[in-house]
Amino acid sequence: MIVNPKNGVDQLLFGMKQKDVIAIYGEPDKQFKDDDQNIIYLYNSQKLRITFYEDESMRLGYIITSYPEVTLLGKKIMGREVAEVKNELPFKSWEQEDFDSTENHFNESNWLVLQSEYGKIIRVEIGAIINDKDEFEWKFK
Repeated sequence: MIVNPKNGVDQLLFGMKQKDVIAIYGEPDKQFKDDDQNIIYLYNSQKLRITFYEDESMRLGYIITSYPEVTLLGKKIMGREVAEVKNELPFKSWEQEDFDSTENHFNESNWLVLQSEYGKIIRVEIGAIINDKDEFEWKFK
């Protein structure tokens, strides 16, 4: 499974509707709404959590994965030292937040989060890019 910065993950592109995702992966293993009325799909075998934004006509806007073989720019990242991976990536601006045993390493220009626990990457989060006009840059038309 490939994380494509600014675009999506695997065959998923930001801006897809629920029917587009179902055409690729089938019905989700679990579906629910969050506090903002966004629809969340969970796919167990792909270890994917997909968010469709309610205030954006239910377009796919956020993806979280903990798939063991996930790659980013051709590099396997899951389970690796977060400092090593960040040094290998061309993204140089990172913000860090600590949460008990986990840390979020956020690169705003790619709306990318590498979440680590005990120094090793345990999941990747990626969101649709918001441009200077405060609008989403949908990749799926």
